[in-house]
Amino acid sequence: MQRLDRFWQRVTEGRQLGDMWAQFRTEARSSYQLYSKEVDSTRVAGVTRGKHFVNVVSQFFWAIVEKLTPARRVLLLVALVLIIIPGGEWTWKTGSGEIRAFALDFHFFGGLLMFALLILEVGDRVVMKRDLQIAKDIQAWLLPAVPPAVPGLQIAFITRPANTVAGDYYDIFARPAAGGQAEAFLIAIADVAGKSVPAAMLMATYQASLKALSAAPVAVTELVSRMNRYACTNSQNGRRFTTTFIAEYDPATRLLTYVNAGHNNPILQRQEGVIERLQIGGVPLGIMEDAVYESGIVTLKSGDWLVIFTDGVIEAENSAQQEYGEERLIALLHSGVALTPPEMLNSIMIDLDRFVGNAPQHDDVTCILMKAT
Repeated sequence: MQRLDRFWQRVTEGRQLGDMWAQFRTEARSSYQLYSKEVDSTRVAGVTRGKHFVNVVSQFFWAIVEKLTPARRVLLLVALVLIIIPGGEWTWKTGSGEIRAFALDFHFFGGLLMFALLILEVGDRVVMKRDLQIAKDIQAWLLPAVPPAVPGLQIAFITRPANTVAGDYYDIFARPAAGGQAEAFLIAIADVAGKSVPAAMLMATYQASLKALSAAPVAVTELVSRMNRYACTNSQNGRRFTTTFIAEYDPATRLLTYVNAGHNNPILQRQEGVIERLQIGGVPLGIMEDAVYESGIVTLKSGDWLVIFTDGVIEAENSAQQEYGEERLIALLHSGVALTPPEMLNSIMIDLDRFVGNAPQHDDVTCILMKAT
């Protein structure tokens, strides 16, 4: 009995059946969405229900088969044939009159080929998972682990990738201020179009260009323009664009100078409860090389809240495909003005998790909270 318990613990990693069933449902839904993208389930007029069903099943079958390499496709087809055809038994009489029989179970060999195919696919998945984990570790090095100490501001931030690696980026760091002033702090958040590895690679180029270009004491508008020109060189004619919000905060004057390049408008809640939106800027990076960017300026007063986020926050969906929305986010801000940024951020994520429930996460979630002191 103890061996059976150890075996079961090793297989399930100590998880309860309910947790495993929920995980299976999530993975099954994700896999179905992957394959169903290539299936046209529209029924053409005049086509019978039976013929339409066969057509949809055929499309789904090929959507699965074409994900395999040619050699594995052949292996799968042979396995399916062996599983479908019945086994056979052959008898013959020897020269001495003895009757001998030979039975062959094709189902067994079909199952064996299926198992071999499973082993090959699992091997690929393990290698890919290892590489993605390395990429995740590298990506974590590109993002700040703890907020920096900025005079006059309390800061908290969080990011949750939809996949192993993400296309969201955020950072807050000191830089030489424009005009030869004292040290200022650059605040940046970005959302690369797409998900997973392609978006993560472009996120890394964004981080590199931001760090390199921000070393020069230029205005925020010039910084964004230079980043846009660089982004246009590897955006595949605008298909891989990046929305971003970049701001420079001067602790001496408490001025926040910002450029919103097609990003979700950050929410500035004044101490008295008035909501302002930071929307001045221009188009996302990587679309037009000669794009012109404007800057906006706000003064952060004691008690003001600034929330900067990606669309993964407000567009998070529950099982009924309802979006979280900005109204819920603003309501939490109004009700938690006495909280610290870490407490407020924790409150937002708990409310977001409660709203989403068991629905899968479709996009990266990133949020920066700042409170003026």
